[in-house]
Amino acid sequence: MLEFILHGLKDFPKECVVVIMGALPISEVRGAIPLGLSFGMPLVKAFWLAVLGNLSFIIPALFLFEPVSNKLLRFRIWSRFFDWVFAQTKKKADTVQKYQALGLCLFVAVPLPMTGAWSGVIAASLFKIRFRYAVIAISLGVIIAGLAVSALCALGVMGWMTLAH
Repeated sequence: MLEFILHGLKDFPKECVVVIMGALPISEVRGAIPLGLSFGMPLVKAFWLAVLGNLSFIIPALFLFEPVSNKLLRFRIWSRFFDWVFAQTKKKADTVQKYQALGLCLFVAVPLPMTGAWSGVIAASLFKIRFRYAVIAISLGVIIAGLAVSALCALGVMGWMTLAH
């Protein structure tokens, strides 16, 4: 699916592609930072573009997620989809339930599948975390995840460069 999206964005400026990929739930910063590096961007630039993309939807998503999902739950296909998404989020969100905003930050910060900002929005909605705390927690989690991914990328690049010499 990512290849299909990247093919559709091939004529966009590389910076825009990184921002868009940072905003998508299937890639977020975990995919956008390595993508930026593959485009030849400096690590700091790839980091900030990916983080910008990942942060760009948080406020609208927190406002819209609950009312939109409630409307869509009336339809069987969407009901099944949201049941699955809620179950997946709840499986990984024990920390969020226990520690609220701090747990939400840690949940988003772990660079693993189903733990990014999109899942953080769902978890904040499910566990009724206050809007301002959710925004701060998810934003900090995105930055921490971006730093972790950047560090892993830097270590990988450094290791490759050492082996190449």
